[in-house]
Formats: sequence, structure tokens, C-alpha cells
Amino acid sequence: MPKSRKEQVSLEDTPYYHCVARCVRRAFLCGDDPITGNSYEHRRGWVEKRLLFLASVFSVDICAYAVMSNHLHVVLHIDSEKAKNWSTIEVLERWHQLHKGTLLTQRYSRGESLPNYLVELVETAAETYRKRLMDISWFMKELNEPIARRANNEDNCTGHFWEGRFKSQALLDEAALMACMAYVDLNPLRANMNKTPEDSDFTSVKRRVTSAKSKNQPKALYPFVGNPRKGMPRGLPFKLTGYLELIDMTGRIIREDKRGLIDTSLLPILKRLNISSENWLCIATEFEKRTGNLVGQEHSIDHYCERHQRQRKPKRQSLQLIA
Repeated sequence: MPKSRKEQVSLEDTPYYHCVARCVRRAFLCGDDPITGNSYEHRRGWVEKRLLFLASVFSVDICAYAVMSNHLHVVLHIDSEKAKNWSTIEVLERWHQLHKGTLLTQRYSRGESLPNYLVELVETAAETYRKRLMDISWFMKELNEPIARRANNEDNCTGHFWEGRFKSQALLDEAALMACMAYVDLNPLRANMNKTPEDSDFTSVKRRVTSAKSKNQPKALYPFVGNPRKGMPRGLPFKLTGYLELIDMTGRIIREDKRGLIDTSLLPILKRLNISSENWLCIATEFEKRTGNLVGQEHSIDHYCERHQRQRKPKRQSLQLIA
């Protein structure tokens, strides 16, 4: 029996999660349907635009994403501290970008004077909205439902468009985070949709490469801020250059359809995380097959299970990364 989402998400253990949403109909989310000849390629733009918009509303950062022909991958970072520091009015303004709220929350947002007992009701509602705005289930709901309604309207049909429950994986340490991001960014290459990462439309890696050419990082994505250190700003604990080199080298091996080794002496990012170069290619191409709801090195999984009094499941939960 699948675990409830509350049991799967524990911000005390990790703020990073990999989410996957898949279509249930034969009709594609995006791309060309070889049976009917219909093209749904424009829907990839719908998904990307909605995804980046939600990142500006929620206290949820996007680390990586890839919009595929019949499914979506996204790696999310939940910033609970940011949401806790929002004022009541900021929470309401953000929520009203998604929903109308109530008559009272609308009046409060307009700056109308309200008696104290009504202000208390507004603040109670705002606390509910605050929790939703840092919840990955609400994030995925606000992503998937509008896309499903729009696609159903275009197809002139009703019923489910997505599977009833999106899949989520907790990424417990830096090694799991980087392996998952690489897996997501390289999805179009494995599917033979594109020849290089930088040419992969509707992916985070293309957006990062485009910005890197002008020596910037995309504002819509969670930034790379370098290796962990004292006074470290908010962001991914890796160097952008090291990550892009890793993606490029892994992508070349995948594209050439041959086995190969990545020299860790050329890629400090692998050495810092103690990842075996011999295992990296397998990890980057088969991440979902080899992992379960919890992803991390052995010690990270053991610590999580001990904290939550869960029985340690066999190897599939852990990444066999260490040489």
C-alpha cells in the first residue's frame, strides 16, 4: 500500500524532492502521436510556462526539470523558512495569483478596514495558504490540474489526463541530489529527442546553458552557489561549471551509444561527493529504476529510517555511488 504524501515528505530530513507526473491516455502530453499524426508539441510550452510561474508564487524552488512526450520530471527545493517570513498580506497576494480566496481575504488585500474578529479569520486563512504554498502536493496540483483542463478542452473530451498520483522521491544527500538532477537534465538525450543537452528544449539545462553564455544564472531556477562553506547563500551546493561539464561529458557518452568512463580527475564534483566514475553513467541513465521513495547513500538512508522508526529496505533505496 503506498504511503501518504505526509509520510513521504519530511523537511527535517531533506528539502529536496524529485517528482514525476505521467499521462494515462495514449494521446501524448506533448510531441507527435505516431498513430493519429496529431502534434501536441505546443503543450510543452504550456507546462514549462506554468511550472516557472508557480516557482514565483510558491516557496518552492526548481532545481531541474524536463518536459517529455508523455511525462514530466521536476526536482524541487522547499524553502520553508522563506514562507514563514512572509507577512499576512504577502501570503494573500501570492495565493490570490492562484485563487480568488474569500471575500474577507480580498477586502484585507485591498487595504479595507476590518474589525478585529474578522482580521483573525483572515490571519487563520492566511496560515492555511502559507502551508499550501510550501507543499509539493499543492505545487503539483496547481501544475497538473490547469494543464489537464486545457488539454481536455483541446481534445474535446473529459476524464483523467494524468495518473491519479504523482510519484515523489526524497533526495537525502548531495550525491542523490546531483545524480537525480543529471538524470532529469539528460532525459531528452536518453529518449533520442535531442543530440545535446544545450539543444534540449523545455529543460532546465538548456535554460542554464543559455544564461551561462552571458555569465548569468536564470532567475526562475534555483541557483548554483558553489561548494558548502560558512556563510553560504541559498542555492545548490555545487559549482555551475562543474555540473555543466559533468552533464556535457555524460551526454556525449549517452549520445555515442557506447560504454565509457568519466575521469574523476577532470571532474572535481564527482571526487568531492565520493562518487565512483565507473558507476556514474549507470546512475545518470537508470536513476528511477534503481531507487525507491528514499534516495541517498547508505548512511543517509540508515539515519532517515532510524529517525522515523522505519524498517530499512534493501539496496534499491540507496545509491551505490562509493567506489
